[in-house]
Amino acid sequence: MKLVEATTGDLDALIERWYDLAKTMEDYSELNKLVYEDVNEVPDDGFRAHLNDESITDYVLVHNNETIGFLTLSEGQHSSRHYSQYLRIVNLAIDEEYRNQGHGTEVIERVKELARERGCDHLKVSCEWHNEDARRFYRNTNFQPKQADHHGPRSLTPRLDWLYNNGENTYLYGNLP
Repeated sequence: MKLVEATTGDLDALIERWYDLAKTMEDYSELNKLVYEDVNEVPDDGFRAHLNDESITDYVLVHNNETIGFLTLSEGQHSSRHYSQYLRIVNLAIDEEYRNQGHGTEVIERVKELARERGCDHLKVSCEWHNEDARRFYRNTNFQPKQADHHGPRSLTPRLDWLYNNGENTYLYGNLP
C-alpha cells in the first residue's frame, strides 16, 4: 500500500471519503452535525486550501492501483515542551471493504517514518470518546491516551450542558523512538 500525496485530481476522492467519515462522526455527538445533506454539496475549497498549505498534507491511500482511503497530516510544534515537534493525524479513513486487513496499521507505520523524516519526535491523533473501534485501533498501534477534551460552554442552556458533559474526545499520543 502506498501513501500518494493528493493533487487537484484527487479532490473528488478526498471529499467523498471525508464526507463518509464525517457522517459516521455525527452518531457520536451533536457537535458533529454536518450542514451538508449530500456529498455533492461539499465544496472543495477546504481540501484545495490544503494543497497550498505547507503544514498540511492530504494523501490518497493506494492498494493494487486502487484508492482505498485517505489521510490528512498536519505538522506543528509546542516549543515549550521537551517533545516539541509533532505530526498530527487529522483524518484517517480506510474504505469499509478494505478494513481489518492491516491497511490502517500499515498507514500508521508509514506515518511514523514520515514523522522521523520531518524531524518530528511524536505523533498526535484524536478520536471520539465513544468510538471504541478507533480507540482500540490506536491503542493496538501503540498510542497512549493523553487527555480528554471537553467541548461547549457550560450552563448556557440545558442542551449545551448536555453537550459539555457528553461531547468528549480522547487524545492519543505516541512518542517516536
